[in-house]
Amino acid sequence: MRLNTAIPRSEASILATNKVLKNTYLLLSMTLLFSAMTAGAAMVLNLPHFNPFVTLIGYFGLLFLTTKFSDSGLGIVFVFALTGFMGLTLGPILTMYLTAFTNGHELIMTALGSTGVIFLGFSGYALTTRKDFSFMGGFLMVGVLVAFLAGIGALIFHMPGLSLAVSAMFVLLMSGMILYQTSEIIHGGETNYILATVSLYVSIYNLFLSLLQLLGAFNGRN
Repeated sequence: MRLNTAIPRSEASILATNKVLKNTYLLLSMTLLFSAMTAGAAMVLNLPHFNPFVTLIGYFGLLFLTTKFSDSGLGIVFVFALTGFMGLTLGPILTMYLTAFTNGHELIMTALGSTGVIFLGFSGYALTTRKDFSFMGGFLMVGVLVAFLAGIGALIFHMPGLSLAVSAMFVLLMSGMILYQTSEIIHGGETNYILATVSLYVSIYNLFLSLLQLLGAFNGRN
């Protein structure tokens, strides 16, 4: 008599999800570390601020390549290229905070710590409750688009008040995105760990920058 050793679909699905989750967090940790290294290099080299439109072109170009090759080994190369590039753009911003504010180190560390707490808190909540937050997807996409366009408007027309409002919006939206993206991985909505890594990295990056801008505006000491 031949025993049926096939893994039930539900169990196989759980194993696949756990593998995606494990690979995502591993790659995310590596890309965050690499991004921190390139940001540090930019600070040591005292690189100037990147033109915002150059940043956008570089970001969307590398994002396109990462997405296009997400099912191959080249996807790993491009995800490091993307996160390394974003680290380079971050370096001059950190240098500016260190030189413009006497408590610049404190602002950066507070923003970094707050980002870590928010990420761990929302990811942990999604992981422990196993709730499905896929219903948030449409609302978050629209919110990010509105905030992105408002941010461009604030940049072009030099509106500091609007810029701060956009940062506050991004803190809320990126927190929601972390919850939504983690839920997508858990429930099988996202099965590609490279794309999952990029999504979480972008949320963490924007969350950190938004918190830093808010802290600089309200707690920065010239």
